[in-house]
Amino acid sequence: MPTTIVWYRRDLRVDDHPALLRAAECGRVVPVYVHESELGGRWAPGGASDWWRHHSLRSLADKLSELGSPMVFRRGRAADELEQIARATGADRVVFTESIEPHAQEHDDRVEHALGRAGVEIERFAANLIWPVGSVLTKAGEPYQVFSPFWKAGVRSGEPDKPQPAPKSLKGPETAPKSLELDDLGLLPQIDWAGGMRDRWNPGEPGAWGALSAFIRDRLDEYHDARNRLDIPGWSAMSPHIHFGEVSVRRVWHAVSGGLDWEKDQGREHYLREVGWREFAQHLLTHFPQTTDKALRDSFSRFPWSDNDDHLRAWQRGRTGYPVVDAAMRNLWAEGWMPNRARMIVASFLCKDLLIPWQRGAEWFWDTLVDADLGSNTLGWQWTAGCGADAAPYFRVFNPVSQGEKFDPDGDYVRRWVPELAKLDKRVIHKPWEAGEIELSAAGVVLGEDYPERIVDHARAREKALEAFEQIRG
Repeated sequence: MPTTIVWYRRDLRVDDHPALLRAAECGRVVPVYVHESELGGRWAPGGASDWWRHHSLRSLADKLSELGSPMVFRRGRAADELEQIARATGADRVVFTESIEPHAQEHDDRVEHALGRAGVEIERFAANLIWPVGSVLTKAGEPYQVFSPFWKAGVRSGEPDKPQPAPKSLKGPETAPKSLELDDLGLLPQIDWAGGMRDRWNPGEPGAWGALSAFIRDRLDEYHDARNRLDIPGWSAMSPHIHFGEVSVRRVWHAVSGGLDWEKDQGREHYLREVGWREFAQHLLTHFPQTTDKALRDSFSRFPWSDNDDHLRAWQRGRTGYPVVDAAMRNLWAEGWMPNRARMIVASFLCKDLLIPWQRGAEWFWDTLVDADLGSNTLGWQWTAGCGADAAPYFRVFNPVSQGEKFDPDGDYVRRWVPELAKLDKRVIHKPWEAGEIELSAAGVVLGEDYPERIVDHARAREKALEAFEQIRG
């Protein structure tokens, strides 16, 4: 009976997994995860991503054992480890889900070449996107750089294929290869800082299904109105589950789009557009791989950034003196996540109030987000800075006070994450510098001691940012 290796990377599920299904149809199955600590170079996964990956792999390994073929864990170069496992098990084929980041695609090519020389057959499957890269282009055959026409063209191209169910059972190899323990991969932090993430998240395929079901049942219909609120859970919080492939993007699409009336179902349509933004980001990254480090718009190479380390640390630690910014950054540090509206607010503050290069923000998000996705991270930061595809206009500078008042109207988000301000009235909780001395005293707040003074004045910072943008417009 033929034996096939299923090489897992960021497709940590058994449902709607074409490579796993193909292997199960062919005969015996050897699921393998190889930890390559250097893969990605500067953009190797950060600490929060590694924490999530560990727990997702634990969930997947338990499920694969239940189906009949335990996961094999290895460290080292994937090509070497896969070849050794193929020899040990008699496998003549390796199947896997294609990567979507350019550096990972190049790595796939190298592994395929190396295994081909060793006489091992390779079969790839595209299962991480709704629309394969290159399938949604302008009439001139160029990549879209504006989302709306990209989205319309993608929708016109048709719905993704129906998702496929998980295999009911797997036949393991006749000879089990050597395997490390999951803990041996060293994905968990040596100093346990992940308590908040443990409380917040349930990594793994069952957690993904539970989160998707709860979102569809409780929040989907109101998503178009509630998704920007900070104080109520109007968001889906599906991004880390989708990023790690715990649920396929086409499974999500069909679960949300069933019976969709595009004219009337605003919640469903808005959510699918967010899935579309993820697609847009991945397509852009493939077409413009340099944008992880360089602005898509060449004019930004002349932008007069101010790389102030003290301001950067204050932003990272949630000590800027602007409550909604600080709440969001503390939320990020505790849970490895923040709502999308909060991401836009803190990114605008870093790039336009502090004039710190967007790359510094992208690096911080990359290390601290559990859903750190190279395409979405790059697009989001360049969009906010005004230097990327479909970018926000240079003169759009988010006001952290008005943003807080609009999307956290009672101050509940701030009260949760900036508890030193919890007793302030909602009139001033987003601008404590306007509270009177008696009001501050009654709330137990001394500005500059209990809570920091503002590191910049937003009005003056906005003027400075606009002047800087004017310098590169000519």
